[in-house]
Amino acid sequence: MDFTPSDKARDYTERVRAFIAERIAPVEEDYLRELLALPEHERWRVLPVIDELKAAARAAGLWNLFLPDEREGAGLTVSEYAPVAELMGRSFIAAEVFNCNAPDTGNMEVLHHYGSPEQKERWLRPLLDGEIRSAFCMTEPDVASSDPTNVEATAVLDGDEVVVNGRKWFSTGAGHPRCEVLLFMGLTDKDAHRHQQHSIVAVPRRADGVTVERMLPVMGRYDEPSGHGVVRFEDVRLPASALVGAPGQGFEIGQNRLGPGRVHHCMRLIGLAEAALEAACRRGAERVAFRKPLVNLGGNRERIADARIAIDQARLLVLYTAWLLDTQGILGALSQVSQIKVAVPLMAQRVVDMAMQMHGGAGLSDDYPLAAAWTVARALRLADGPDEVHRGVVARLELGKYGVAR
Repeated sequence: MDFTPSDKARDYTERVRAFIAERIAPVEEDYLRELLALPEHERWRVLPVIDELKAAARAAGLWNLFLPDEREGAGLTVSEYAPVAELMGRSFIAAEVFNCNAPDTGNMEVLHHYGSPEQKERWLRPLLDGEIRSAFCMTEPDVASSDPTNVEATAVLDGDEVVVNGRKWFSTGAGHPRCEVLLFMGLTDKDAHRHQQHSIVAVPRRADGVTVERMLPVMGRYDEPSGHGVVRFEDVRLPASALVGAPGQGFEIGQNRLGPGRVHHCMRLIGLAEAALEAACRRGAERVAFRKPLVNLGGNRERIADARIAIDQARLLVLYTAWLLDTQGILGALSQVSQIKVAVPLMAQRVVDMAMQMHGGAGLSDDYPLAAAWTVARALRLADGPDEVHRGVVARLELGKYGVAR
């Protein structure tokens, strides 16, 4: 392994760093305050500054950086994209500005690898151009969706049509005013092998029978204008060509979608943790209590040291995972992908919590971004699979070396 960045990676990293510092950072706080000052029902819209920043990012060639295909994106490998994603994680809006926002990134990868020419023209092209947004509908309120084979919503073939029924929740992106396509995972053949029962369907957001029942708050935050929706599908009839990939391929598509996506999430979380540690250090050095800077009180130096150690450890593990994905594919990185998904959100949650403590009561308020950052880190201990599932994967693969069966 050699973690020395390539010339191409170094170039993109420095250009993204400069763009964030010069264009995004100066306006981000004002943007967030303007959005949150709106009445709740009016926050589900795109403010002009976002479109202005996106146009500037695209003009600068900083667009679709996550996609390894040079015809559609920057052509960066997972390892090369990792430090770019870390920089984006320091901002709440940078990923969207560079058209690298989840769940669109994963959905674009699915359509890129598995979509038909028609689907690529109808959905992938406008997603790549940043003209529309998307959502991924898998998790359901009535089953333990941490086991994707539990999914009960249906995508049943009926002649030359596919009929979609079910109720999904935590469908990230469903509230966005430009959301136009929902990638829906449904049960197609309950008698098939458990990993070949489900299919993915590209469902138009405005198709008859699709209803966003409500948007879900996460720790009291709605994450406008994207949000996480409860979506009902009632006898949604679509041409069978709406299936993404083959019938029964849904589990395979979902697993391949989540490999690089988990690296992206984790590197953004490392950027978030770096920003939190920086905020803690600045606050601790400037704020005085009992005639001493806060950093000299109550073991705070040790906490800062522990945070630095934890961030650096997490980064190395993620970079190793990215290298494995680049060189061996998802099957060669199964354990490490699950390892980072456990380790990094937990690390970020602890670092942000330390920074909140350093800020006192202010750390709990929206005057600082720490409460929102803590919510992001905490939520990602469940998103893309809870800690327990990923620990189970790591343990299974480790014990398998010793002949211990599942």
